[in-house]
Amino acid sequence: MKYFVAVRALCDFTAKHGDLDLRFTPSPSAQEGMAGHALVAARRAESYQSELSLSGEYKQLVVRGRADGYDPDKQQLEEFKTFRGELAAMPDNHRQLHWAQVKIYGWLLCQKLGLTELRLALVYLDIGSLQETLLSEHFSAEALQHYFETQCEKFLDWASQELAHRAARDAALAVLAFPHPAFRPGQRDLAEAVYRSGSSGHCLMAQAPTGIGKTMGTVFPLLKAAPRQRLDKVFFLAAKTSGRRLALEALALIKASTPTLPLRVLELVAKSKACEHLEKACHGDSCPLAKGFYDRLPAARSAAVATTLPLLDKNALRSVALAHRVCPYYLSQDLVRWSDVVVGDYNYYFDVSALLHGLTLGNQWRVSVLVDEAHNLVERSRKMYSAALDQAALSLVRQSATPALRKSLDRLQRVWRALNKDREADESYRVHADVPAKFLQALQQATSAITDDLEAHPARLDAGLQQFYFDALHFSRMAASFGEHSLFDSTWALPAGLRNSSQLCIRNVVPAPFLAPRFSAACSIALFSATLSPRNYYADTLGLPLNTAWVNVRSPFEARQLAVHAVSDISTRYQHRDDSLSPIADLMARQYDKTPGNYLAFLSSYDYLQKLAALFRARYPHIPTWEQTRRMEEAARDEFLARFAPDSQGIGFAVLGGAFAEGIDLPGDRLIGAFIATLGLPQVNPVNEQIRARMGANFGAAQSYDYTYLFPGMQKVVQAAGRVIRTSSDCGVVYLMDDRFTRPEIQSLLPEWWQLKKLRARSQAPAPACLGMTASE
Repeated sequence: MKYFVAVRALCDFTAKHGDLDLRFTPSPSAQEGMAGHALVAARRAESYQSELSLSGEYKQLVVRGRADGYDPDKQQLEEFKTFRGELAAMPDNHRQLHWAQVKIYGWLLCQKLGLTELRLALVYLDIGSLQETLLSEHFSAEALQHYFETQCEKFLDWASQELAHRAARDAALAVLAFPHPAFRPGQRDLAEAVYRSGSSGHCLMAQAPTGIGKTMGTVFPLLKAAPRQRLDKVFFLAAKTSGRRLALEALALIKASTPTLPLRVLELVAKSKACEHLEKACHGDSCPLAKGFYDRLPAARSAAVATTLPLLDKNALRSVALAHRVCPYYLSQDLVRWSDVVVGDYNYYFDVSALLHGLTLGNQWRVSVLVDEAHNLVERSRKMYSAALDQAALSLVRQSATPALRKSLDRLQRVWRALNKDREADESYRVHADVPAKFLQALQQATSAITDDLEAHPARLDAGLQQFYFDALHFSRMAASFGEHSLFDSTWALPAGLRNSSQLCIRNVVPAPFLAPRFSAACSIALFSATLSPRNYYADTLGLPLNTAWVNVRSPFEARQLAVHAVSDISTRYQHRDDSLSPIADLMARQYDKTPGNYLAFLSSYDYLQKLAALFRARYPHIPTWEQTRRMEEAARDEFLARFAPDSQGIGFAVLGGAFAEGIDLPGDRLIGAFIATLGLPQVNPVNEQIRARMGANFGAAQSYDYTYLFPGMQKVVQAAGRVIRTSSDCGVVYLMDDRFTRPEIQSLLPEWWQLKKLRARSQAPAPACLGMTASE
C-alpha cells in the first residue's frame, strides 16, 4: 500500500527546525499570492513552463506536488514566494524550508526529464513593489536524489505508522455500530440521507427538527461512509461553542462504544483561547513556547497521536503541548494533518484564508464536511467577506505616526476626504458604484509604508496602528474581488460640518461566489438545521451545487404538545410598539397566572425589551422576571440560563436572534412557553434597502423583499419558538404576537406540525392538555 504525501507536507515534517517565528511580517493573502505567481510567470519567455505536476516514488512513499515554473532554455527550475517588507528580515529557517521544497521538486523534475544537472532558483516577489529577488544554485541530479531520499527516509517510519492507522481506522468504521440501542424518531431518516450523500459524493441540505439528535444523526453515518469514499478527513463545523461541544460528545460516545476504533479527533479553538502567553509575541525571543518549537514538535506530535484520551479537545491538547513546552495553538494546526475528524468553527473552512480549506487543496485531501446549524452560514459568511475602514481611526494613527509614515497616511487622508467632498448636509449614507482606483492605490502605498515602519521599529507596540494595518490589508483583499455580490458604501455618523469623517465598507450581500469553490473542494458537504426553509433562499445565497439533495425530516413531535396562538389584534410594527406594550404585558400575565412556570419573551430590540420589562414589573410585581442585557458577559449569560430550573418560575426577557434565541436546550419544566413579539424582520433603512436592491439584481425583483427581510426574520422566529419543545415528553405554548402571523404567506414559513390558532389579545387561550403534567404522567 502506498502513502501519498505532498512536497510541502514532506518538507514541513522533515525540514523545519528552530523557533516558531511570526515576527510582524504579515504574509500576502492567497489571492495576492496567486496574482504574484501569475505576474512572475508572465514575465518569463514564451518557452517557460508553468505549474508543472511532478511526482516520484521512494519505497512505499509517493511524493507529489506542483512546481511553479521551469525554464528549459536555462535549465532552471523556479519556486515563487511572495512577501511583504524587507527580505532580509525573513527568518533563516523559513529560507531553509523554501530550499528544501525546491530541491525536492528538482529531483522529481530530473527524474521526469532524465536530466543530469539542474539550476534551482528561489524567486521572491515583493507584493508592494512587485520587484523580484532571485537566489539560485546549481545542483547535480545525484545530489538532488540523495537529498530527496534522505528526506523520505526521515518520513518513512511515520508514513508506515499512518498507513497502519488508516487501515485499522477504515476497517473499524466499515463495521461501526450505532452507539445507542435504537435511532430516535426521525434520526434514521437523517442518517440515511447523510450516508447516501456521503457515499455518492453529493451536497445535502437537511432540514431536521430539534430533539431528534441531529449531531449523532450526521456524524455517525458520515464516518460509516468514510471507507467507501476513501476519505482522509471529516470536518465538523459549528457556528457556536455549544455546537462544537455536542459534536465532541457524540464522537466520544462513538469511541467509547467501539473501544477498538482508532479515531483521532481534534478540536480547533481560536488563538485567543489557546494561547498561553497573549501578552508575548510569537517568536523565540519573546515566547518560551515558540523558542525551539520545531525542535520539540516531533515529540509533541508523537505523544498527541499516541494518546489514550478519547479525543484531543482544548484541555487535552493543552496538556500535551505544555508537557513538551510547545504552543498549544500551533500544535493543533500541525495535528490537523494527522487527525481523522476535526471539529471547529465555520471560519476554519469558509473564511478568506481558511486553514482547513488551504490544507485540503495543498495536500489533495479527500474530505467531507458537516455544517451544523447551517442557517447561520449566510450571515457569518457575509461578515467573512466584508471589510470596513474608519476614517477616525486613520486620524488617530496619523497623530502618533513617524514623519516617514505620516506622508503616506496624509495622502490616503486627502484621497479619502475627496470621497466625502460633495456630501449633502443631511446625508448619512451613500453607495458607490465601485471602489475608486485612486483610493486603492493610496491605501496600498499606506500599507507598504506601515510594513516598513513596523519592521524599522520592531520593539514598539502600537495596537491602533496594527489594527488599522490589518483592516487595510483585508479591505484591499476584498476590493480585489469586488463585484455584484457586494456593496461599497460610505456612512457618516454625524451631520456634515461637525465631523466630516466616514466609514467605508465593502459589504458582502451574496457570499455564493466565495463559498462555491469551498463546496466543490469537498467530496461531500451536508448542511443541516431545523430552519433551512425556503431551500432556494439558502441554495442561492450560499452558492450550493445544482445537484444538491434535499431532505425534510418529519418532526417526531405532535401538535398536541404545543399550543401555538397567533394574536390578531397586536401590531409590533415600529410605529405601533408603544401601543403594543400594554396588551402584550397583560396577555403574558394571564398566561403565567393560568399556568405558572418558566417562559421566555422575545422582542426585536433592547429598547423594546426594556420598555416592556419595565411596564411588566410595575404592573405585575408578583411575577419574577430577568433580562438579557447588551454585551452580556459569559458569566452573566450562564446566570440568565440558570434561572430556568425545573423547580423555578418566571419570565426571562430576551432579544430575538440573540444568544438565547437558538442553541440553548431547556427541556421539560425548564421552559414551558415563549412569547414572540416580532416577526424578526431587519429594520428598513438605507443599508438594507441597498441590500434589497442588490438581491434583486442577483435573483430577481420578485425575490428581493423575501431574501432581504422576510426569510431571515422568520428563521429567527422559528428558532426561538423551537426552544419550547425539545423532547417527546415536553409540552408548552407559543404566542406569536403580531397580526401578520395570521397571513397565509407568513404561516407557510412555519413548521408543518404546528396547528396555529388565531387569538385576540384579551381572549383566554386554552392550554395544551399536557401542560402542567410531569414527564412521568
